[in-house]
Amino acid sequence: MAGLLQQMAEEGLCRFADRVSSWEEAVRLGVEPLSEQGYVDDGYSEQIIACIRQYGPYLVFDHGVAMPHAQQEPSCVHRTGVSLLRLREAADFGPGADGTPKTARLLFTLAARDSGEHLDCIQSLVRIFMNDPLLDALMEANTPGDVLAAAERYPADED
Repeated sequence: MAGLLQQMAEEGLCRFADRVSSWEEAVRLGVEPLSEQGYVDDGYSEQIIACIRQYGPYLVFDHGVAMPHAQQEPSCVHRTGVSLLRLREAADFGPGADGTPKTARLLFTLAARDSGEHLDCIQSLVRIFMNDPLLDALMEANTPGDVLAAAERYPADED
C-alpha cells in the first residue's frame, strides 16, 4: 500500500477533532470516514469496541498512536483501507496489561478484507509508527493537506 498517508488524505479518510468523551467515541469517529466511503458497514466500529473490551488496549502503542481494528476477518469490511483520526487531547483507553495508562492522539483505523491485506497494511503502518518526526507532524495536522505535507517532508519509506 504505497503512499498510505497520501491515499488517506486524497480519499477523504482523515478526520480531525479536539477531544472525545470516550475511547469508544474515538473509535466511532475513526470508522466514520471508512463507512462513508464504502469500505465498511456502520457496525464495524462496534466490532472494534467489542475487541477492545475483551482484550484491553492492546492496540495503543508508544508516541500516542493507536491502530483500532477488529479481530479476524469481519464480514462488514468491503474494501481494505486505513483512516486517520487526529485528536488534540488524547483518548484514554485505560490501563495496559502492565498498568500503565494507554492514551492516543493518532488513531489509524484498519479495515482489511483478509489476513494478507491486513498484514500489508500493518507493514505500511509500522513504517509510519517508527517515524517520530512524521508522527509529531501528523499530531499538528488540521487538514488533509497538512497530512500530505507531513508525508512529503518526513517520508515513511513506503514501498
